[in-house]
Amino acid sequence: MASINPYLTFNGNCEEAFNFYKSVFGGEFGYVGRFSEMPPQEGKTMPEEEANRIMHISLPIGTGMALMGSDTGGEWAQGFTAGNNFSISINADSKDEADKLFNGLAAGGQVTMPMSNTFWGSYFGMCIDKFGISWMMSYDGDNKG
Repeated sequence: MASINPYLTFNGNCEEAFNFYKSVFGGEFGYVGRFSEMPPQEGKTMPEEEANRIMHISLPIGTGMALMGSDTGGEWAQGFTAGNNFSISINADSKDEADKLFNGLAAGGQVTMPMSNTFWGSYFGMCIDKFGISWMMSYDGDNKG
């Protein structure tokens, strides 16, 4: 069965927020990745002030659960408003399950990133369902974390 985790989005203070959450919940970060680690994209340059922002971070907070998050930046920050800065992240147990759940959630809604293989090793996509809820779908295979 798929696991579900809250995914929080910040406008430049994700690292500060997650250090706070770590002080509350304890534990160690499962992963910390920065935008500077992304492969270059043709025709796009990463502004220096955004390179150190958090691309993805996870903090295990219980058995099989993690609080996840990232910073927004540049083109990603256009829709940022405190209060709408979260998504529900689902980690599927198979690629087929990821496709089935993603297609079901996207029906009548909007696909914001089609399911595809990513540079970080996940099969990943994002959508907003017909009720306005943001979803992130991934299948990590052996790359859990």
